[in-house]
Amino acid sequence: MARKLFGTDGIRGESNRWPMTPEIALKVGMAAGLSFRNGGHRHRVVIGKDTRLSGYMIENALVAGFTAVGMDVFLLGPMPTPAVAMLTRSLRCDLGVMISASHNPFRDNGIKFFGPDGFKLSDAVETEIEALVESDMTSKLSGPDRLGRAKRVDGEQARYVEFAKRTLPRDMSLEGLRIAIDCANGAAYKVAPQALWELGADVVALGTTPDGLNINKECGSTSIKALRDKVDEVRADIGIALDGDADRVIIVDEKGDVIDGDQLMAVVAQSWQEDGRLSASGIVATVMSNLGLERYLSGIGLTLARTQVGDRYVVEHMREHGFNVGGEQSGHIVLSDFATTGDGLVAALQVLACVKRLDRPVSEVCRRFQPVPQILKNVRYSNGMPLEHEKVQSAIEEGRKKLGASGRLVIRPSGTEPLIRVMGEADNEEVLNGVVDDIVDAVRSTAA
Repeated sequence: MARKLFGTDGIRGESNRWPMTPEIALKVGMAAGLSFRNGGHRHRVVIGKDTRLSGYMIENALVAGFTAVGMDVFLLGPMPTPAVAMLTRSLRCDLGVMISASHNPFRDNGIKFFGPDGFKLSDAVETEIEALVESDMTSKLSGPDRLGRAKRVDGEQARYVEFAKRTLPRDMSLEGLRIAIDCANGAAYKVAPQALWELGADVVALGTTPDGLNINKECGSTSIKALRDKVDEVRADIGIALDGDADRVIIVDEKGDVIDGDQLMAVVAQSWQEDGRLSASGIVATVMSNLGLERYLSGIGLTLARTQVGDRYVVEHMREHGFNVGGEQSGHIVLSDFATTGDGLVAALQVLACVKRLDRPVSEVCRRFQPVPQILKNVRYSNGMPLEHEKVQSAIEEGRKKLGASGRLVIRPSGTEPLIRVMGEADNEEVLNGVVDDIVDAVRSTAA
């Protein structure tokens, strides 16, 4: 069955347009509830969301769907995605749901699912849910006496704050560090500044006044300028930028320079290697991670395993092969000793631990390698699949020959938009530019 609803990270789209409509959310709630209903006991689902205006609409529709098939619902309100994954396990729920479009603007929204183990669902389970959505579920609805109940729960934000703090050594304090943190007017606008403050830091918070429309708007991990300006203004030691659902993090050093997920993975990997905490002889990243990271890890005796784009695929590879550090260049950092998915706050805390231990500026601690020149261009299409066109395939093949062993090409369709993403990297930037431009021109000529 061809997947229509689910992409690389759950269901996502423009709010109140297919598939992010109340009708679809209702059916998805019913279908997901039926997929995880097993036995005669009371079943439970926990639902968190970010701060988008459409979250109210999607939340209520999901509640109706889950309760219609007999599942009790715990409503968390605004809560980071990794917190929902953690609470799914700690509250012994059958299913966890996060309503968020992550780093996208407010007009978009999405639905992510976590199984009872706190991990994102497999493609097979998502396909099963899709099949149920398209079927007639009337005969499977619960009787009047078996309907689920819904209630808002308090205190879970404090539970997540305590969980995050416990990922640091017991005797470690952040006292003496001035930290600027941009919460993107999103899900972590309360918990992230609170956790840092309780750990002793001098905290300067921005992106903490959500109004339903300003999530990720000129703030957060995809719009760094506000944080860079704040770091300079208050002379912060470090800037931390989260995205709308706080499952990714980007760092700004004391000079205002941006440090991406590849550098952060290098920091954590080497630190954990030295402490004997790295569970495998390397880390897991995606095909988008910089070649410089791969070379750096090789230089310290570690390997880099690559997966397709999407933190879910990173986690699957980590679980299958015993890795405990993985992530994406975009800032999804997965530390499986602590979490089942990317956690921006926990990843930032591990970096802060390295800064405190080494007692050196962030610019020195977090700049582990010189990135290989990398170019990413997006081409929008409206007809067919340009990558299947002979002209595009020829341009890609010719580009790979030109780059040879000193470069890489990754050309792929976006999982959430009608875009072809063309990424190339090579030591020779002039050759790289020509190769990428040739492929982009070929895609454009067939994409209209």
